Amino acid sequence: MRPEILFPLFVPVATLPGIGPRLAETIGRLAGPKVVDLLWHLPTGVVDRRAAPPVAGARPGEVATLTVRVLRHMEPASRRQPYKVLCADDSAEIVLVFFHGQRDYLRRMLPEGQTRVVSGVVDHYGAEIQMAHPDYMVTEAERDSMPAIEPVYPLTAGLTGKPLVRAVAAALDRLPDLPEWLDGSLREREGWPSWATAVRAAHAPESLAAVEGATPARARLAYDELLANQLALAVVRHQQRTLPGRALTAPGELGRKIVDSLPFPLTGSQEQAIEEIRADLAADARMLRLLQGDVGSGKTLVALMAMATAAEAGAQAALMAPTEILARQHHATVAPLAAAAGLEVALLTGRDKGKSRADTLAALADGTASIAIGTHALFQEDVAFADLRLAVIDEQHRFGVHQRLDLASKGHAVDILVMTATPIPRTLMLTAYGDMDVSRLTEKPPGRRPVDTRVMPLGRLDDVVAAVGRSLDTGAKVYWVCPLVEESEALDVAAAEDRARHLRDVFGDRVGLIHGRMKAADRDAAMAAFVDGPKDVLVATTVIEVGVDVPAATVMVVEHAERFGLAQLHQLRGRIGRGERPSTCLLVYAPPLSDAARARLAIMRETEDGFRIAEEDLRLRGAGELLGTRQSGLPAFRIADLALHGDLLAMARDDARLALNRDPDLTTDRGWALRVLLYLFERDAAVRYLRSG
Repeated sequence: MRPEILFPLFVPVATLPGIGPRLAETIGRLAGPKVVDLLWHLPTGVVDRRAAPPVAGARPGEVATLTVRVLRHMEPASRRQPYKVLCADDSAEIVLVFFHGQRDYLRRMLPEGQTRVVSGVVDHYGAEIQMAHPDYMVTEAERDSMPAIEPVYPLTAGLTGKPLVRAVAAALDRLPDLPEWLDGSLREREGWPSWATAVRAAHAPESLAAVEGATPARARLAYDELLANQLALAVVRHQQRTLPGRALTAPGELGRKIVDSLPFPLTGSQEQAIEEIRADLAADARMLRLLQGDVGSGKTLVALMAMATAAEAGAQAALMAPTEILARQHHATVAPLAAAAGLEVALLTGRDKGKSRADTLAALADGTASIAIGTHALFQEDVAFADLRLAVIDEQHRFGVHQRLDLASKGHAVDILVMTATPIPRTLMLTAYGDMDVSRLTEKPPGRRPVDTRVMPLGRLDDVVAAVGRSLDTGAKVYWVCPLVEESEALDVAAAEDRARHLRDVFGDRVGLIHGRMKAADRDAAMAAFVDGPKDVLVATTVIEVGVDVPAATVMVVEHAERFGLAQLHQLRGRIGRGERPSTCLLVYAPPLSDAARARLAIMRETEDGFRIAEEDLRLRGAGELLGTRQSGLPAFRIADLALHGDLLAMARDDARLALNRDPDLTTDRGWALRVLLYLFERDAAVRYLRSG
């Protein structure tokens, strides 16, 4: 149960005074539906109204607070014209401009012959000095009621600044006096205020620098958020470590048979990863390990060696992939190698029905099948294993922690190995996988050739099509990736469907199409026609970025490459260069390029090292957008910016581990305060793992 002290923050925004249902819905779309969401919706700028020059000294384009006499109202001849009010001080005249101005209201606010203080952006229109729609119009006596420095918040359609500022102020009035969860010596060393003081200070920035995250208040709140993240991961990890496991040991005969059947030797990092996993399996504690390897680094083989160890110990293993295409491809890779060791591999996806499904379920239930490969269909209710002891999860960021645990619940004391081909910077690694041990594959297997990456403008599209034609003549297969499915009026970018039509005009029926809006069966059919069938050009959206292996594909065209993130471009390029023949990646861009887009394309030309690319991506884009975190299950932080607060992350990790070592169930005074922190940042799921939670 959420602590009662937090109840005022976890009620709907509509309960705040002056917030009606419509405004609450708009605020909900922008910041979130609860009062606490407004606390995390921090200003991104400031308006400084302290500049109070004479009218003649007001600089165009800047905010000024002017004391003027109202000379004359100039009412428009028609409603299409603006309402104007002529004012002046001793230095010059200024015209206040109001579009759709209300006559009675403006005459009441700006009576002729009276002095008023007006504040807003000054502009020059020809020889005339103007201020359109002043933010404030007050008497000299009311001047002190006008804020000297005002926070500027991110807005959305249908919401202006003033009602949002009022809503935030109402939320700040509800701040409870929370127990302090930070260590006293840490707070003193960093000079951080209390939590409530920090929240109020973050919403009352004194300067633009204060908005950019460098103040003690912002640093404190960023640390709180990172500590909640690290503590949640540490609780899960601690629970995994303290639950009794079952040691899985085997002589390694089956693994040796698999290695002997390979046409190439293992790489050094593959051998090291296999040893690390084997040691984890042999330990009494449960394994929770991440296997991180760039595209084509041989993760599936490492996973197979782990599954062979489980099978040799008389148990079963399961490998779960995010899509049916990927599950079938894993099966095609693994089954022949497993057969060399005498192991039966079952395949189970959502598409399997009738007798074949019943046979597969029977083989898993009676232990005939030592290894299962499939999609999330593996943890449906009617799937039972004889003795599942190892769960391997591919492309972990496509699955949540819950799915990871659902699969583990199919057995008793299941060891978990998760794999990702998405290179993740070390800082982001801690936020997403801090509960895991990590093995990294840093080499590519022998035979993987480098990809020749070239960058060219959209104006040379005809040359690109001609080059594709020449490649097709040599028997190559070609990917052509577009950012959208259909033509959009909002974005002038090539749509996959339009590009497919255009290429069919040139190459006929050899052109296939695949995108995320197609039904799964249609996608699979389109992919199969490209892998083994008559389609030699596959026009696609990024649905093909992860995992699919087509050795004959040697050309990758990415249209509007400037619109893709670095990690995405790297994943797409990894689809080619998997066979014996040289491969080429053409990154086609629409000029003019922004500085960031130019930097991304330059890095793609310089390196194929996924880990370097991931670090550059974090530097260029910040963690919020990295890897499409909002869609992929990596945490999206509201306050912390990993590019800015990366040093705080390591501190938070150490702090979380130390706190749990001292107080595993969080029952001391600080422990209870840390529970409040977990609930405050909605890491409730972690609290359920605490034995007395």
